[in-house]
Amino acid sequence: MSLTIEEPKQHPLVSAAGHIIKARETGIGIAVILVVVAATIVNPSFIFSSDGFRDLLLTPSLLMVVAVGQAIVIITRNVDLSVGSVVGLSAYLTGRLFIDFPGIHPVLVFAAGIALGAVLGLINGALVAFAKVPALVITLGTLYVYRGINVAWTGSDRINASDMPASFRALGTGDFLGIPLLTILAVVVLVIAAWYLRNLRSGRELYAIGSDPDAAHLYGLKVTNRVLGAFIVCGALAGLAGVLYAARYGTVSSNAGFGWELQAVGAAVIGGVAISGGVGTVWGAALGAYLLLTINRALPIIGIQDFWQRAVVGILIIGAIVLDRVLAVRQHRRLVAEREVAA
Repeated sequence: MSLTIEEPKQHPLVSAAGHIIKARETGIGIAVILVVVAATIVNPSFIFSSDGFRDLLLTPSLLMVVAVGQAIVIITRNVDLSVGSVVGLSAYLTGRLFIDFPGIHPVLVFAAGIALGAVLGLINGALVAFAKVPALVITLGTLYVYRGINVAWTGSDRINASDMPASFRALGTGDFLGIPLLTILAVVVLVIAAWYLRNLRSGRELYAIGSDPDAAHLYGLKVTNRVLGAFIVCGALAGLAGVLYAARYGTVSSNAGFGWELQAVGAAVIGGVAISGGVGTVWGAALGAYLLLTINRALPIIGIQDFWQRAVVGILIIGAIVLDRVLAVRQHRRLVAEREVAA
């Protein structure tokens, strides 16, 4: 007669707390808090002022929207380097619509900006999915194509705040209970994306595709459709960010969104979205965006020179990639050891 001793089950709250402590997102959140605390000690107005607290919430909001879309694409083991150019195009489109169609309803402007981004994302996704060309190469090309179209369309012209209705610009400056409206909208986008990836089958399939595209094909997953959908969502969110850019800054020129593609990729990678695909969450990408832009605001206050500010961001990205690699190797070894024990 054998006696089996069962291990005591952990209380659900204890298990949840342990999961949160071990989560990559928790470390990023702590890093954000440490940066804010350090900057506030040097200059209390960094947060203990109406503008300081507001900027802390508002400044990263637009990048957070773009980073969420970028994370969805990276999870499928792809990347979209054209998002900055898409932001610029949709931002300028926003201004032109208000100028060329006086009295147009802002809802139609939002729809047009999102639709433009979705179409540009569809072009990226179609080239990647059907032409079987690496996304890095395709989107590097469309980055320049879209930016060239933006420069040709804009020329020496620019959109001014006076060209857009005050009700629309209020979206970029207004708040609700002290929280900027743009931040609230960014959080809504984040929650919807996180819910989709976690609860819907099509969202979970993105992780399977990123983990092993060939196995996903053999299993019968709609890999092409899912990759197309990821690029469309990424482009649509970049288009939304472009509309919000126009509301936030009021002035739109040909360099709007310049460099955002690298910031979005950096935010996703720092937030734990593995560049090799299949791992990460949009929560991490959002926290990565907040960490990046909070560091950009905090380091000058602390007294760190511009060169070292850029170096710190680079070190964070490299460190995140190295950490992902170390964790992947450790997990692989653990799986091999478990198989050997089972055998």
